[in-house]
Amino acid sequence: MTTTIRKILIANRGEIAVRIARACRDAGITSAAVYSDPDRMASHVRVADEAYGLGGTTSAETYLRQDKIIETAHKCGAEAIHPGYGFLAENHEFAALCRDNGLIFIGPPPEVIALLGDKIQARRMAEKAGLPVVPGSIQNVDQIDTARSEAYGIGYPVLIKAAAGGGGKGMRIVNDPEGLGAALSTAASEAGSAFGDRRVYIEKYIPRPRHIEVQILGDAHGNVIHLGERECSIQRRHQKVIEESPSVIVDDAMRAEMGEAAVALAKEAGYIGAGTVEFLVDENKKFYFLEVNTRLQVEHPVTEMVTGLDLVQEQFRIARGKKLSVRQKDIDRRGHAIECRIYAEDASAGFIPCTGHLSAYQEPSGPGVRVDSGFLDGDDVPVYYDPLIAKLIVWGSDRTQAIQRMRRALNEYVIQGIETTIPFGRLVMGSESFQSGRLSTHFIEDEFSDLAESLSQTDGDILMAAMTAALVDYRLQLRLLAVSRRARSEENPWKISGRQAGLRTRWTR
Repeated sequence: MTTTIRKILIANRGEIAVRIARACRDAGITSAAVYSDPDRMASHVRVADEAYGLGGTTSAETYLRQDKIIETAHKCGAEAIHPGYGFLAENHEFAALCRDNGLIFIGPPPEVIALLGDKIQARRMAEKAGLPVVPGSIQNVDQIDTARSEAYGIGYPVLIKAAAGGGGKGMRIVNDPEGLGAALSTAASEAGSAFGDRRVYIEKYIPRPRHIEVQILGDAHGNVIHLGERECSIQRRHQKVIEESPSVIVDDAMRAEMGEAAVALAKEAGYIGAGTVEFLVDENKKFYFLEVNTRLQVEHPVTEMVTGLDLVQEQFRIARGKKLSVRQKDIDRRGHAIECRIYAEDASAGFIPCTGHLSAYQEPSGPGVRVDSGFLDGDDVPVYYDPLIAKLIVWGSDRTQAIQRMRRALNEYVIQGIETTIPFGRLVMGSESFQSGRLSTHFIEDEFSDLAESLSQTDGDILMAAMTAALVDYRLQLRLLAVSRRARSEENPWKISGRQAGLRTRWTR
């Protein structure tokens, strides 16, 4: 039985909310945005068909307020809610609240989110499904004696991890028994603060692994497929900054094996929706189950670029009760895609957030270039939320062409007024280790022992970027002059502004 969805409330902000709103328009579905007070003029508000204020500033006051989101969905007449990623996307209580209020949650059932979101339970299920799992505990380790026993059996070094979260929070590497007690206490405390759950577990620490994930799709008819892998090894603070597909170390046989493992776990869990099964791969190309992300990933565009599938549209189909549009044998992966996350961060100072006003903003374009952005020229990047500005994705017929296109696109990308990770992206693309595919989750510290010094070195890429920035600044001055002249005309300035933006928004409070 299929369900009609005429309107979707997007319970998110930034680039992912813009991405979903555009998918709604492609599907002929009305999109309804929500916004905090600082986001009143944000891009996702302007792009959506409708926009509703949540009345507040911080995430806790707005995008994490389940009651406000549900109330707004009923108020605007939405049949479904798309959570994007982050915020409420992996909150099983919110998914259940949607169901209880007669709303379709565009994601897995709440029971599946709860099961796979608990890393201890997910490890048990992975073992049951026959997946290779990193040696470790399958229970909460909350006492030092238990921790010592587990660590001794596993062998140092070990990794203490939060059972209910990710993103590097509640995670500590322990190299010897002397450091175990302090690390256990700190990890549990951090996990409690970040996730409201102090449970932690211990697993064997794999030195310098690669982080590779497999995209899965499952429908309510029992069909589950995988779309191949993404390499996500370049990370800062255990969070990804550059991703690509395919991985240079994954051959056809390994891809099939990892894909079959991901599908087996999804079927064991009764998975419905889009999700990602993540693995660690050691130096011998042996892979181990890491975790499941029960949502759309930030880096999903690289899979879209190599498969030609629109994953958000597939989410819509699944939410309506339809079968997947493709079968496993239909998946045809072509070429190579790379994504650089463009953060409002100063990489030379340890990737600290650097929010502020975008005095100039110009995105790159040309063959094989895609930008998923949440900002426009003149916007402010607020201090209250994740500092992700945009995702720059390129496609090439092979990895060499993709790298060249990414270097060109990064040189064309101009953001003035704040520090961003664009220079860091250029540095990585020019790295011989990256070009050769020698990657691990320790890539940044191994490759750039002094990142600030590496970023300060002038090369052709930086010179070209500076020239592009100067040209953008010149064009900006001409545009401001033209706007000033039009403002003296009889045209309403708000109309002029709307025509410039080329956007149509219905404002509602």
